[in-house]
Amino acid sequence: MFSWSELTFAQPLWLWALVVPLLLWFQPTVRRRGDRRYERYADPELLPHLLLKQERLSARWRRTFLLWTLLWSLGCLAMAGPRWDYTEIKLFQPGLDLVILLDLSQSMDVTDDKPSRLERALQEIKDLLDQRPEARIGLIGFASVAHVMVPITDDLDTVRHLLPALSTGLINLSGSRLSAALERAERLLSGQPPGGKRALLLVSDGDLAEHGMDVEVGKLRAQGISVHVLGVGSPEGGPVPDAQGGWLKDKRGKRIISRLNEPALQSIAKWGGGIYIRADFRDSDTRALIETMQHAAAGTKGKTQSSIRIWEERFYWLVGLMMVAILLWFRGGRRSPMLRG
Repeated sequence: MFSWSELTFAQPLWLWALVVPLLLWFQPTVRRRGDRRYERYADPELLPHLLLKQERLSARWRRTFLLWTLLWSLGCLAMAGPRWDYTEIKLFQPGLDLVILLDLSQSMDVTDDKPSRLERALQEIKDLLDQRPEARIGLIGFASVAHVMVPITDDLDTVRHLLPALSTGLINLSGSRLSAALERAERLLSGQPPGGKRALLLVSDGDLAEHGMDVEVGKLRAQGISVHVLGVGSPEGGPVPDAQGGWLKDKRGKRIISRLNEPALQSIAKWGGGIYIRADFRDSDTRALIETMQHAAAGTKGKTQSSIRIWEERFYWLVGLMMVAILLWFRGGRRSPMLRG
């Protein structure tokens, strides 16, 4: 229900324009008072006949002036932005910027982790998002090259809606080059506001064929970027499917078996100052990751909380009245003496 105490204006200075019609009205009023000078030269009973035409013009002028005053007043009130009723929205500026590095190489199609390693990885990322972490999140998919799937954003639904479309077919190049993904992630994080905690989450089976990762990950740690790892797959492993529905084979014609390389993933987490967890069917793994990252981000300068009022603007009511008045004036002006002025 409307209350006058809730009425406010977005641009109250426009209310000063309401005095303009008063100033315009004052000048002709003074001039009409000067018409009394005719009484000095004519009898009172003759004045109505002498001033008849002038009185008609004066009445027409008053009607026109009142109409324009109405339109002017409605316009000024609309420009002032009358509003009431508001919604209080709490704003949260998370203190953690997290980039997820998702392995999209062919080995992620191995089915030792049902239904596949990639499907398990996507489910783990969804579980992480469903726990509503207080973080801005970006997503990078990589194989032999790296692509930014989602820039760093606080709209977690954007990341969630993209997950079903991800597959190893998006990057049709064999091999996994983690260094390319680390470089892209560093670029994303360098563009974020300073003061917050920065972290990476590598989701992979560890089938990486690069050397010198200790140096690459160590550089990130030196910049304050921690690296956490979520392993998918099993130590027993399984054959790697190819794009034709068969199996990848080595030079001797034997099926290539891909296994979860936990030692390599644990080393990456150690070099990056993070933790390593193997994915399972419970949400305890993602919960542990979130707790670790948020604990590290606690107390950072980037974490603030405030609120903002979203007002219900009402200026369109006044604009609607102006449009109705103008429409009546132009449509009825030729028939109505009052509107014709």
